[in-house]
Amino acid sequence: MQIQKRSVPGRAEWADVEKPQIFFGGNHIMFVSLRNTILIVATMLIAQAFAVAADTPFLRSAKEVKWGAPPPVFPPGAKFAVIAGDPSATGLVTVRFEMPAGYVIPPHFHPTDEHITVLKGSFSLGMGDGIDKTHALTLLPGGYGVAMANMHHYAYTTTGATIQVHLQGPFAITYVDPADDPSTKRAP
Repeated sequence: MQIQKRSVPGRAEWADVEKPQIFFGGNHIMFVSLRNTILIVATMLIAQAFAVAADTPFLRSAKEVKWGAPPPVFPPGAKFAVIAGDPSATGLVTVRFEMPAGYVIPPHFHPTDEHITVLKGSFSLGMGDGIDKTHALTLLPGGYGVAMANMHHYAYTTTGATIQVHLQGPFAITYVDPADDPSTKRAP
């Protein structure tokens, strides 16, 4: 491949402009220009966006959610679903948590922010090292809250609730009182 400069014929304003030409053999010539570069980059970005969109999960309804048991670091009795991402890997993660009435998550914290949206029922959040229901905030369907990284908080539902949580993986939870960690209480 050889690169040469030649005058570009055409409109008067472009008559004196020289553009680099790349010869690929034979009579095939490609003009390298800013416009062509922008078009190539734009095409690549659009193709990449379509590839990402093809890998992005879509849920047409709540019936499509694949529920399972929550990780052992949560008290038993709830249902858990990974909507997007991998909770054990670095990156954005979306999970859903369905809890029965009376479900309690003891005081704990995470290394990253948790963005919580209530989808169904009522879900209460409180801050601190102990559960104090008089100082908790109850969120109803459509309610939203953020538990900031390393902030000690607890959660419970008196009615049952389904929440959606967005976080930056990898997911980790540390109980303020290690004795509250359900994973240490379960049989191996």
